[in-house]
Amino acid sequence: MNVIARTSILKFGVLACIVALACGLIVGCANPAANNANSEQQANRAYMSQVNEIMEQLDKGLDSFVDAVSRGDIVNMRTQADNAFQILDKLAELEAPESLSDVQEKYVEGADKLRGALDAYITLYTDMSSASFDQSTYDDRIAQIQKLYDDGVKLMEEADEAAAGKQ
Repeated sequence: MNVIARTSILKFGVLACIVALACGLIVGCANPAANNANSEQQANRAYMSQVNEIMEQLDKGLDSFVDAVSRGDIVNMRTQADNAFQILDKLAELEAPESLSDVQEKYVEGADKLRGALDAYITLYTDMSSASFDQSTYDDRIAQIQKLYDDGVKLMEEADEAAAGKQ
């Protein structure tokens, strides 16, 4: 082989190495962005999984509350409400990924309204057990409690929809 051919092969080899290195850098630079996106998606999924688990616990807790209501058992209503409050506290204590912080705010606001509805319901039943209860206020009070409960559920549904839109 002559010198010109060796030089050409050497230049081609150096050029091939430079291209391979550049491709490696491009892939390396793009990969952290992909990893960050995957990491963010994993954090979002983990958060929503925790929310789902808490909601399942809350559903069971509210079933127990309804059972106590059906029996007119005020003491057990308070116990079941306190259990539900502990579950709602778990929801409020969750750390949401930054991209879902607005969703977390809606869940917490909805949880606060549910908490208020449960407390108001227990207060109503407690008041009803006293001889001085004014029966004429029952319909208004139950309507206010129902609205508070419905508002809480609506906020949680809005949070679910917002989270689904970000997935």
